[in-house]
Amino acid sequence: MRILFALLGSISLALGVLGAFLPVLPTTPFVLLSACLFGKSSPRVHHWLVTHPWFGGMISDWQQHRGLRAHVRRRALWMMALSFTFSIYMVPLWSVKVGLGLTFVVLVLWFLRLPLVPDPPVPVDRS
Repeated sequence: MRILFALLGSISLALGVLGAFLPVLPTTPFVLLSACLFGKSSPRVHHWLVTHPWFGGMISDWQQHRGLRAHVRRRALWMMALSFTFSIYMVPLWSVKVGLGLTFVVLVLWFLRLPLVPDPPVPVDRS
């Protein structure tokens, strides 16, 4: 089972990385899934993933609070808007354009329902 979980975790992580560059393919769910799968198969890879500069914060926010930070949400919404706009522009069929538009609306509505994790307070220097 460890080998299966490691294989599925690798596939999920690859899809998550691809999702950062390809329209309509989400990054966050695949990275979170890969963290879960690596947690069951490889402590070393799981540790690498949760301490990774790009993915670690997102994973720990999800594991601790089941939400994401406001700046992550803003960045993700902008990237989704750009990728869907580009996809809708490039696709020649109107039915596909409408499908992409509806998918975008549903995805944004779901994404906006995710809870926001508050940023940690900034220490004030009172010297």
